[in-house]
Parts: sequence; C-alpha cells; structure tokens
Amino acid sequence: MINAVLLAVVIMVGLSLMRVHVVLSLVIGALVGGIAAGLPVTDTLNAFQDGIKNGAQIALSYAMLGAFAMAIAHSGLPQMLADKLIVKINSATGAGKVKYLLFVMLVVMAMMSQNIVPIHIAFIPLIVPPLLLVMNRLRIDRRAIACILTFGLVNTYMFVPYGFGDIFLNQIILKNINDAGMVTGDISMMQTMLIPAAGMLVGLLTALFVSYRKPRDYQDSYHNAQNALNAQNSLNTQGVSAAASTTPPKSINIVIAILAIVLAFVAQLSTDSLLIGSLVGFAVFMATGVVKWRDANDVFNDGIKMMAMIGFVMICAQGFAEVMKATGQVNALVDSTVALFGDNKMLAAFLMLLVGLVVTLGIGSSFSTVPIIATIYVPLCMAMGFSVPATVALIATAGVLGDAGSPASDSTLGPTMGLDADGQHDHIRDSVIPTFIHYNIPLIIFGWIAAMVL
Repeated sequence: MINAVLLAVVIMVGLSLMRVHVVLSLVIGALVGGIAAGLPVTDTLNAFQDGIKNGAQIALSYAMLGAFAMAIAHSGLPQMLADKLIVKINSATGAGKVKYLLFVMLVVMAMMSQNIVPIHIAFIPLIVPPLLLVMNRLRIDRRAIACILTFGLVNTYMFVPYGFGDIFLNQIILKNINDAGMVTGDISMMQTMLIPAAGMLVGLLTALFVSYRKPRDYQDSYHNAQNALNAQNSLNTQGVSAAASTTPPKSINIVIAILAIVLAFVAQLSTDSLLIGSLVGFAVFMATGVVKWRDANDVFNDGIKMMAMIGFVMICAQGFAEVMKATGQVNALVDSTVALFGDNKMLAAFLMLLVGLVVTLGIGSSFSTVPIIATIYVPLCMAMGFSVPATVALIATAGVLGDAGSPASDSTLGPTMGLDADGQHDHIRDSVIPTFIHYNIPLIIFGWIAAMVL
C-alpha cells in the first residue's frame, strides 16, 4: 500500500497544480492522508484542529509583522526606494544596467529581511507592487523576480547564522541533532552549509541568465492595481497609496523608520520573538507620531489584511503537518527508504534528501520539518559513519528542500503576493514551479555532494 504521507502530499500538490486554492488543497490532502492511514474522520479532523491551534502563534506573529510593515510603508521609506529606482530608469541610457540594479536591490532586500531587518516577507507587498511598472518597461519575466525573492528568503536563513538564520541553524538544526544523540561541538554552520548554499546560487544564476532571460510582456495595469488588491483583500486603497504616492516622504520619517527597524531587530533578538520585535517597531512609529493616533487603527488593520491570506495558509499548513504526524507513517516512509540502500552511503544520502523533499513539500516549512526527520536521520547517519558536518549538512538540506517549492510555503506565497498585484502572476505556474525546478534540484545535488565530501 502507498504511504499515507506520500499520498497526502501528492494530492495536495496535484490539486494546487489544478488551480484548486492551496487552503482547500491542504484540507483535502490531510483528510485523504488521515483516512488512508486508517484514522477515523473524527480523529483526522481533531488532529487538523490541534495543528491549527499550534499555528495560532504563527498567524498572530504574521499579523503583527504586517502591521509593522504597513507602518514602514506609512513612513514613506518603501516609496523613497521605489521612486529612486524609477528615476534611475528614466535617466539611464541602458535598460540592462537598470535591470541588474533592480535584481541586486531585490535580492539584497530579501536577504536583509531574514537577518538584518527581521520582517521576513512583509517587505514584498510594499516594495514590489510600485516596481511592477518598472519591470514591465524593462520587459522582465516575473518568474525571474520570484526566483530572486525566494533565493534571498531561503538561502540566507540556511547559510547565515543571524536573525532567522540563527533560529534555523542554531536553535533548530543543532539543537535537534544534539537532542537526537550526536554531539556537534563547535561547528561552523556557514562552512558546513557552504556547498548546499552554492547549489541555490547556481539555480538563481540559471534562472536569471538561462531560463528567464528572454523578455516577457505584461500589460501596464499597475495603476489599476488598487482595485485588484482590494478585490483580493491583500492591500486596501490606502495601503497602496501609502506605498505608491508621489508625495516625497519627510526626512525625519525616514530616520524614524530606520530607528524603528533597528529597535525591532534588537527586540526580536533579545526576546527571540518576532511578535515582540514587530510590536516594538510599531510602537516606535506611534510614539514618534509618524503613525498618528487617529490613523493607528487603520494602519494596523491594513497590515493585518495584507498578511491575512498567508497567515491563514500557514495555519492550515500546521493542521496538515499535525495530521501527517498523527498517521504515524512519517517514520514508516523513512524506514522503507532506509531499507532500500543498506550500507550504500551514496544512495542513503540521496534517498534521505528525497524523503526530506516529500515531507517538506507537505508541511511547507523547513523549520517544522527538521524536528520530524532529525530524530530518525541522526541515528542512521551515526550508524553509517557520516561525519558531524556531513550529518548537519544532510539534515539541514533535507529540511530546506521543498520550502522553496511548496505551494504552502511563505517563501513562494510572499513573492506571489507582490508580483500578482495586477493579476498577471500565477502562484503555481509562475512562483512554485520555477522555484521548485531551480532550487530543489540543485539542493539535492549539492546537498548530496556535501554529505559525501564533508
């Protein structure tokens, strides 16, 4: 019989490819997986509901993050950055120069959102929609932009041990490996993850200079994006206007915005809470008057609306993950894979990465995947003679796999939120499939190489 976890993931991904909404795909996949594992419908639903409860904190953090991001937009900082780039394209003699300047700017912003300015994906719907007109004039394929944003979101936390990278590499990867019985010692995570990170870089360069280098035409409908965004409940008219207004922002507001970002970063690191960090940042904007007291409710509500869809998807992803755990067949999936390779380390590393891909595609979060696979992979790696760095690279890469290519991952949902502001970017075909091809395949190859040479 087919493994229930594998069946659930295949159904979830298949329905998403058929343009069924990702939330509905997650629910149906979870139900089918639970029933296939022999769980009664009531037990499956109870497990799903327990997962939703576990996802409440995530949703609240994302809502507060959205409010903080909207306050940043209210300050005029995103507008200033977008305006400067638009001026650059109008004055530039070569479109190619501006195009690559845009690429660099977006990848740097995405990387900073993980480590320096910990607002994660909240910067995307503030920065990207005002730049869609620029992208249209340059005839940039938005699939390339999706790959750029996902690269910055994923590669940074899996390679740089600061901000979200510290949470993933030190507090999740190393902690779970140590808890599973392997002493990691004073290991350099950047050195260990260098090879898998290089795989993602190869995928990014392939996307930019091979797959999506040809021009692609879009309609210049960004000026109608306010109506489209209102219809999608992603941003309201006021929120878009805040980001796209032609009124120059005050210099003091820019300074306060930078101060708020720094304080939010410090608070997030001190408390290990994205919620507290976002709350501190929002409080700075209110205390300094950048966000007026009379406007605070509107700005806060706009931020919640902006992040509502992705927060709801993440909640449902937690429910799906809880059902997968309740089936008891995650271990069976791994055990059956282990039985295939015997003492062959090369085949073992490859199959462990492949199983990590399947599990992460279903859960949609590498942060949630690692605790599941580490308890099984660590004893296996120790028994087969993998070194500590090889084990760390193997488990970290297996956890990351699928994060960039899952329909339920915020690393694909975030880029879609910004690029589809005018209704010309499909989540599955223009975000999920391109990132899956260009990142998951190189990660498997380079993660396998890391396991063999470290």
